[in-house]
Amino acid sequence: MEEEGVNLEGSLPVPSVQELVRERQPDALPPRYVRDDVAPADHLPESSQGLPCIDLEKLTDPSSRSTELRNLHSACHQWGLFLLVNHQVSDEGMGVMQEKVRGFFELPYHEKQKSAQRPGSLEGYGQAFVTSHEQKLDWNDMIFLKCLPSHARNLDLWPQNPPEFRIALENYSEDLRKVAVAVVKYIGMALGIHEGELELLMNSFREGRYEVRMNCYPQCPEPERAMGLSPHSDNSGITMLMECGDMPGLQVLSRDGRWVTVPPIPGSIVVNLGQIMEVYSNGTYRAPDHRAVVNKEKERVSTVTFCYPSPSLAVGPSPQLLTATGLAPLYQTLSHSEYLHRFYNRKLDDAVPFYRYPQAVDVELMHSFISSSSCIVCHEYEFTLFHLFLHFVYSIGELLVCKL
Repeated sequence: MEEEGVNLEGSLPVPSVQELVRERQPDALPPRYVRDDVAPADHLPESSQGLPCIDLEKLTDPSSRSTELRNLHSACHQWGLFLLVNHQVSDEGMGVMQEKVRGFFELPYHEKQKSAQRPGSLEGYGQAFVTSHEQKLDWNDMIFLKCLPSHARNLDLWPQNPPEFRIALENYSEDLRKVAVAVVKYIGMALGIHEGELELLMNSFREGRYEVRMNCYPQCPEPERAMGLSPHSDNSGITMLMECGDMPGLQVLSRDGRWVTVPPIPGSIVVNLGQIMEVYSNGTYRAPDHRAVVNKEKERVSTVTFCYPSPSLAVGPSPQLLTATGLAPLYQTLSHSEYLHRFYNRKLDDAVPFYRYPQAVDVELMHSFISSSSCIVCHEYEFTLFHLFLHFVYSIGELLVCKL
């Protein structure tokens, strides 16, 4: 019998990893944290030199925009992730947020528990997506808070300590919203979106949801057997990560199946595309699988902002893109509420089912098989043979449906 989905909008309470380390100082991993169910963490990381870096100032400057848009297009197509520099969030603003997040995780446990998750909700201090008492656990603690729009905030869960934590988070989320609007503007331009639809895309992120997850990954006695955060892709439009120190841990899965460590570059923001943007690009861009690994030497702290468009924007391929390329949509168009319903009511390890024709196609396998193929140019857009293959399968599927 096929396993049914579970509701992922809440999470069962679990012990704090920080407290486990502080109180017991274990020499070995507790059984629930031993992750034999996933590929072991590689602590001899692949070179990160191939990871793209995008300069927002060059995108803003008309004299350098064309070249940087091509770089952005390549980054989104090949990786779905890039380091963003000159993003106009001040060093002071980032520094204050980093200080407050580290300060929160340094608080006594009873103080952090004032922000503990409530039953049926992911928001608050705890761990996400724990749905059974037998489930393997990630080696992290986190606090997850809804920040924008302001009426979505549950201030009962917003820490009052360290002092001015709330002000720092409010200012930081406003800064990140401005960055997100700029980033999606240029992603749209790199796809060839223009005029009314581009403005609609930008406005949807001005009016969208911004949720911040702050993570603590304590020192781990057996890091090669643990996982700080299990491999996954995000359900957001885009996600932006700020490291709160110099300890690496984020890894992204390359097209050829290597886990590549993303280096913590001071002053940069790591941007990765979520599933909403992959769908919007009709598969031209990718929402990459990524994970967090842990280490023996030093605790790692990070701040992740999930950026969603307005609920009024349907989740589906760009109409302008489909018209310009003549390609069939590879994904269903869903209402925002249906999209979230599918995400939160699925088996934990499953991707959200978006592929429209045929559902049996193993898209990841085809991406892996064809990703090294040459690209063709059509109406100034770059598309792999993968899309032409699925376009062919789509057409065959249509014929079969007609026969039936």
